[in-house]
Order: sequence, then structure tokens, then C-alpha cells
Amino acid sequence: MANITGSEILARALKNEGTSDVFFLMGGPMLLAETSCIKEGMRLIDVRHEQAAALMGQAYSRLRQRPSVCMAASGPGVINLTTGVANALIDCAPVVAIGGSSAIQQFGRQTFQEIDQLAIMRGCTKWSERVLNLKRIPEQVNAAFQKAMGGKPGPVYLDFPTDVLYGRVPEEEVDWSLSGRSLLRARPQGESARVEELVAALSKAKQPLILSGSGVIWSQAWRELQEFVEQAGIPFYTTPQGRGVLPDDHPLSFLTMRNSAFHDADLILVVGTRMNFIIGHAAPPRFAANATIARIDIDPDEIASSPRKVQIGIVGDCKAVLQQLLAALPGRVAPARFAPWRKRLADGEAAKRKESGGEAGLNGAPVHPLRLCEEVKNFMRRDAILVVDGQDILNFGRQSMPTFSPAHRLNSGPFGMMGVGLPLGIGAKVASPDKQVIVVHGDGSFGFNAVEMDTAVRHKIPVLIVISLNGGWTADPKNEKPGRTLGYTRWDKVCADLGGYGEYVERPEDVRPALERAQKKVDEGMVALVNVKTARIPGSTVQYSASKT
Repeated sequence: MANITGSEILARALKNEGTSDVFFLMGGPMLLAETSCIKEGMRLIDVRHEQAAALMGQAYSRLRQRPSVCMAASGPGVINLTTGVANALIDCAPVVAIGGSSAIQQFGRQTFQEIDQLAIMRGCTKWSERVLNLKRIPEQVNAAFQKAMGGKPGPVYLDFPTDVLYGRVPEEEVDWSLSGRSLLRARPQGESARVEELVAALSKAKQPLILSGSGVIWSQAWRELQEFVEQAGIPFYTTPQGRGVLPDDHPLSFLTMRNSAFHDADLILVVGTRMNFIIGHAAPPRFAANATIARIDIDPDEIASSPRKVQIGIVGDCKAVLQQLLAALPGRVAPARFAPWRKRLADGEAAKRKESGGEAGLNGAPVHPLRLCEEVKNFMRRDAILVVDGQDILNFGRQSMPTFSPAHRLNSGPFGMMGVGLPLGIGAKVASPDKQVIVVHGDGSFGFNAVEMDTAVRHKIPVLIVISLNGGWTADPKNEKPGRTLGYTRWDKVCADLGGYGEYVERPEDVRPALERAQKKVDEGMVALVNVKTARIPGSTVQYSASKT
């Protein structure tokens, strides 16, 4: 048989793992690998910055619930991946990053773009490895996919030296025995004694609540969570990234009473999320000092290193443990027990919604950012994938824009990275082409990856982009913060010049018609951008900070 290159082996191995889409930026020594992927039938989406390729992969993985693939050239190309890969690490997204590197035979000679890429990547991945043997490429590619999805998901990195990519080996000598083996989706159950302890605690609690996160999404446990919430009658809250596992308009969702519920709950069940700054580390005074803390997580280190003492720690897969709890509930925990607690939250929410002044200031120009969010909320489809990126617009969006489907809410996440919006939106649309994808962006954060509009236009990835154009990085009405001012960039014209559709809006009554026209263009296959001039609103009007929602 003929000889085969390492690049061809890599492409075939990726295909065997089920890869259909690859996000990349061309460059040596990856060119032959990228060409080989195209020959294997994969869709290659070339970006304008490698960071965006990793972010697109992150969104793709969340929607498809499987590893995604991004590629970069050596040296600066791989380093450019790292910010996006680090964001995937903090978000627990199984991105498989692949980078070319200097030839093994030239290591240490200061060759072109030579740098220790493995050392750089190890700090922002679950696992990183260099490929040295052409015959074992299929094995190492499968190992990368397995490690990305195993346990708590996360990104991995494979480093391919030039002489491995362009080296040749007889095709019959390549070991394909492990290529394409099924990805393990281990679902370890929780220790039965700990499950029993949690059920007993619930049967004694008066004001429990559930706080869930992305772990529910990665374990595909949204049905079990909904059954548990409804059968037990317990109010629930999610982290920003975890929204949609139950619809935001569910009867047991009391969004405006979040802070009160946290403070007054006597038992807090944390399901599949970190106890980090997003939830105030579950610490007093935000959470009651005498509340019982129970936690379900697949990663034992997360429970063992919790910043607050966990009285009931259950190590296991969210789906499996929730099934155990559902089996143990009948006759022991019933919704009637918590009826007074639910009524208290419902009454508080109803009172807040009746408070006067809620619409004050939302009808003037420039457009209030909350009015912009309300217009998007009333316009978007129920199963829309909503991406929000920025500072002020992110905070206003958390207050006002709901999500109703699992994994359909994307933002900067706990890493707090800006510029994620458009790449996440593009990756989401590639993963779910039949869904409406709306990216709501602050004008400052949009600048990081704005040129990826070109990527979306070239590859016919129709997303709707909505810009909150307040002329800078934050609201800052007095313009006191250094470096705040950016000016009122006509991003709508930039989009149009790149081949998309753009509109500029200054009056609130014009927002909805502009969204309708833009979505019509999106439905026709175009990228569309609505650029809305918004007011600089003092931060005190933002009710929920990043650590409170």
C-alpha cells in the first residue's frame, strides 16, 4: 500500500471521531492537515483570529453536547487560541484544540515560530500532549476526545510538530484499532447513604431552594431536574450560563426574589455548578449562616474544596443522582410541605412587578439599554439561542431577557472574558442552523472580534447582531473613567460593507421594526446588524451585578 502523511492520518482520525466542522485559521505547518480535512468531507470555517475559533468551538460543544475541533498554525497562532481555550476551561467545554509546531529534529535551534506550546497550553486545558509517532495518531486523537468529555468536560490540546504532519508511513502500519471508539459518558451514582441523608434533610426543611449550573447541561439532566423540582415543589435558580434547563417562566421560578430566597433558605441544594464568585461563594450574609448546604457534582475536588462547608456532599453525575433522588421522594417529600415558602416568594414577586416607576425613562432617546433588552425579549422566538456580551448590556440583559431551552443562553461566563459574543453566536448557529441566534453586544466588547462578521458572511452563517451603542466601555455618564470613550462607531455600515445588512436606530419606537427587517434578512441567509444608540445609565440602576445573577 502507499505511504500516508501524518496530516492525512490526522484528518481521517478526526472524521472517525465524528467531526463534521472545524474552526481554524490557515497557516504552516497545518495547511496539509486542513486540506486533508476538506477531502474527508469536513466543513472548514476559517476565522479572522484564532481566539474566535476556540470560542466558536465552545458554543458548538454546548449546543451539540460533544467535542468540537479548532486548529491553529504554530507559535503565535497557537498562542492566539489560548484565551478562547482558557474560557472553555472555566466553562467546562470540551474543545479539542490542535496546533502545529516546529519540527522535532530542529527543537532548540530557534527555528521559525519555535516556542514551548505545550507549556503554554497546559495551564488552560485539562490535558495537553505532543504527537511524536505517526502510527499512533488515531489513538492519540481518540484519547483527546475521550479526555475532553470524561468526567467534568473541558478543553484539550494536541501538538503536531511539522515533521510529524509531513512525515510518511506505510498506510498498513497505522494503528486504527482505537480510532472512533465510543466516547464514555460515565454516569456514576451518588453514595446511597448521602442520597438518603439529603432526602431526610429535605423532609425536615421548610424553605429549601435549588441552585443549578452548567453541569446539568453537560449531563443532559434537564428533564430529571424538572421532575425533581416539580415533584418536590422546591423553588429553583440557575447560574447565568445554566439558564434554560427549566424555562425562566416556570411556576417555581421566582427570578425577582433571588436575593431574598438566597438569604432566607434553610437548605440550599447546589447542583452541577461551582461555588464561586457568581453565587457569592454561597457565603453569609448573602446566604444564611445556618443554612444546610448540599452539593451534587461529578468532580470530588469541587466538593472537597468548596469555599463554604458542605454538610451533604454527593459525588456523582447530575442525571444519575437526580434519578436516585426521584426514586426516594415518594411518601417522604411532597410539594405541600413547602407551600408557605412558595407563596412567600410568589407574593414578593407579584409585589415587585406592581411597583411603580418600572417604565420610567424607557421611552426617551437615546434608547435606554433596558428598553433595548425588552424589545429583543418581545421579539425573539421562544427557542432562540441568546448570546449576550458586554458590561452594562450584560447586566441589563440578565434582568430582562429570559431563556426557555437548555444550553440556549451563552455569555462570558465565570471567566469574565469580553469579546465572546459574536464568535459564540457563530459557533451556536453552525451547531444549530435551524435556530434563531441573536447576539446582543456592547459596543466595546464587540470591537474585540467584530471582524468575525466577515467570517459569518463568507461562510453564510446568518446571525442577528444587536449592538448597544453607548459610545464606550461602560455607562459612566460623567465620563470619569480613563479610556472609557470609544465614540459612536457605525457598526451597521461596517456590516454592510462586509456583505451583510445593517441598520442604525436612535429612537425606541424604531427598534422593533428594525429587528423585524433584520431578521427577515437573516431568514434569507444574510448576516444582519442593528446598531442602537443607547443612553449612558448610571450603574446604580442595574439591579443585579455579575455576582448576583
